[in-house]
Amino acid sequence: MPHIQLDNDLPGIAGLIRQRPDTGALINTMADALLRGPLSLTPGERELIAAYTSERNETPFCANSHSAFAAAQLDGGKELVQAVLVDPWTAPLTPRLRALIRIAAEVQGPVAVLPDDVVAAAREAGADDAEIHDTVLVAAAFCMINRYVTCLDTDLPESPGYYEHAAKGILGKGYAATLT
Repeated sequence: MPHIQLDNDLPGIAGLIRQRPDTGALINTMADALLRGPLSLTPGERELIAAYTSERNETPFCANSHSAFAAAQLDGGKELVQAVLVDPWTAPLTPRLRALIRIAAEVQGPVAVLPDDVVAAAREAGADDAEIHDTVLVAAAFCMINRYVTCLDTDLPESPGYYEHAAKGILGKGYAATLT
């Protein structure tokens, strides 16, 4: 049961966004910019970073949502996403994406500055400044979003097909149009 009274029965961040459209609109605009906008990484790669960060932050709603969104956009689908969530170091990723996932792992932890060897490994794997920047930005934003969802103890969806249905809406209309 959520720690605050919601005037809707939507699960996860969707309920919080509907509850507070003033701040919800900002979060949705940020999500559209970070996950669907013209950045250096593909939308599927960014969704995978969001899913991985959310899984490490133990935020099931966000991990499951962004896993479904990533699976719908990446070659390898659900199997690839699940492999990354279980063990990104053995998952069938390109060296570049594996190095960026490692950066996301560092951002999720208690670091103040990324270790030089992590950044160097990403560069050696072919990541450029924009990709390193965008990985840090997505992972950092999802650390904040994960805490918002988890600290208010939002409900999980009752329907097992919720996440796949939500993925269709996000891919078709974006975050701002779908979740508000």
